[in-house]
Amino acid sequence: MLFEPRAADLDPVDLESALLRTAVGDYTAEAAILLLANAGHWLPALAAADLIAVESDEDPTAPPTGEVPGVGWAAITWTDLDAALRASRIEGSSGQLRILRAAASIADGQPLDLGDVASGLDRRHLQLLLAAISHAGGSHEHRDIDSDGFPSDPLPPLAPWPPRD
Repeated sequence: MLFEPRAADLDPVDLESALLRTAVGDYTAEAAILLLANAGHWLPALAAADLIAVESDEDPTAPPTGEVPGVGWAAITWTDLDAALRASRIEGSSGQLRILRAAASIADGQPLDLGDVASGLDRRHLQLLLAAISHAGGSHEHRDIDSDGFPSDPLPPLAPWPPRD
């Protein structure tokens, strides 16, 4: 392969799909990606700052086709966020920064003052944060228990993801 794909060169839908493909099954990773994707600002900003690592899904031993390689996997480099913020490689409004910090806390365990974050969000971003916390806790997989003590019907998430704008 002549080059590895860069996140900034990808279609936003393809980038989100690759991030989710990598996160699938890890509710905290899924929640962080969905939080950033639904908020709208951060995935393109992180891609432009080279804070998303991507990996091609093509066979490196296959002959070149002349096409852009497909991206199979992508992951945010959470540990590089603070340095990027300090160097102004990524920027956002106070609400956007709160969402980024919340996503980093959910995905990577970075410390967070939840009260400060929640009190500084508008209603839309607060709804996204609640949905992310609900998803990270697995509420989308919870089931009711029938009278015999067995799992039955799935329950709705405690805080569902709102429709995208």
